[in-house]
Amino acid sequence: MAERDLDNSGMLGELRRMVQTTGTVGGIAARFAGHKMGLRTGGGAYAEDLKGVLGGLKGPLMKAAQLLATIPGALPEEYAKEMAELQSNAPPMGWNFVRRRMTAELGAGWEKNFRSFGREASAAASLGQVHQAILTDGRRVACKLQYPDMKAAVESDLRQFRMAIGVYHKLDNAIRQDDVVEELTERLHEELDYKREAANMRLYRTILSECPEITVPQPVDELSTQRLLTMEWVNGRNLNAAIEAGLTEEQKKKIARTLFRAWYLPLYRYGVVHGDPHMGNFTLREDCGLNLLDFGAIRIFRPSFIKGNIDLYRALETKDKALATQAYAAWGFTGLTPEKVDVLNEWAGFLFGPLMDDRERYIQDSENPGFGREVLSKVHDGLQRTGGVRLPREFVLVDRSAVGLGSVFMRLKVKMNWCQLFREIVGEFDEAALAARQKAAIEAARFPEPPVF
Repeated sequence: MAERDLDNSGMLGELRRMVQTTGTVGGIAARFAGHKMGLRTGGGAYAEDLKGVLGGLKGPLMKAAQLLATIPGALPEEYAKEMAELQSNAPPMGWNFVRRRMTAELGAGWEKNFRSFGREASAAASLGQVHQAILTDGRRVACKLQYPDMKAAVESDLRQFRMAIGVYHKLDNAIRQDDVVEELTERLHEELDYKREAANMRLYRTILSECPEITVPQPVDELSTQRLLTMEWVNGRNLNAAIEAGLTEEQKKKIARTLFRAWYLPLYRYGVVHGDPHMGNFTLREDCGLNLLDFGAIRIFRPSFIKGNIDLYRALETKDKALATQAYAAWGFTGLTPEKVDVLNEWAGFLFGPLMDDRERYIQDSENPGFGREVLSKVHDGLQRTGGVRLPREFVLVDRSAVGLGSVFMRLKVKMNWCQLFREIVGEFDEAALAARQKAAIEAARFPEPPVF
């Protein structure tokens, strides 16, 4: 009964959520229309207010907005700017929620599993919050508790999100996001399953087992359920705080190298990506290694898709337009014309540029802080002019990872030979070898259901 009270995922819960979000999304749709009709809508102030509303809702609408902020022309500029700054810092739920969640997941005597359990949340995210605890055997752990009624929140928010995107598509056909919405839907449903997240953690522990500079917490299976994830506690400090306190050039280089390997070794050697590389999802160890956190947004790709990434890199490097067209097709792009390929190459060139430049450099050489947005705008206009494209599902998290990591590297202000780092990981790429590594790692992760990719 307590569990039903805590997680009312029926019509009432969805209706309550819809009342909260309808005004917000209706406002987005109206502003989109105003932008396209040339009306002055006070967008900057409204966008900032919208950011506050989404952050307070603690849910998928916030995640959806963050995701779209990285895609060329998916949101008007002031919305993209504000949404890109949204972090998982929503205020936590109180002790009454914590007690009820723990009882619902582990039973009435849940306290017997712990020597102590922190009443105050250590961190709060969009779908859940974290409490520090000590098990009876002395192990320090983190318990991530899912907020109540998240299933209803996901369903309601996604309906509202589709409505807003539908309005935008009628006004702007440069980028069709139908498949993006389906990808987002699938990923959000997966993020609600903490048993799957525990398997994702096991997957990353296997993939990064030979990288001592990266810590992936170990899940505690016997104290984890679909809505409670208990894992090893890892000590670390916030990277932003460390940057502000001052880091040596050597420390910054070590952090940058570790970050690069933490994201791109799984992608190019196992076909797996961590799709949420913002600064709240890793912490800095004393030795400048990294603790990698939050494994809800993990995507496993077909080996042929990863080969398409490598082919695109080589096509840009050698200016081989035919190979680039073939690579985009492997990604899932359809209806390609030579003109569309030229426009897509501008975006791909922006993302891959540092990886093709064999020298020490900043991740963005331009001193113009708005350079990335200028490229985004140019790509959007080019796609609008050439008839638009339908983004394939696989594009979404790879794009988010590249843009998100680039932002962190820019914050570090460090010069690296990114090309050399990339080539160390890719080596002599072999699609069959990747498929074999991926299969073994997935088996070791013990997923509750076989991953579909």
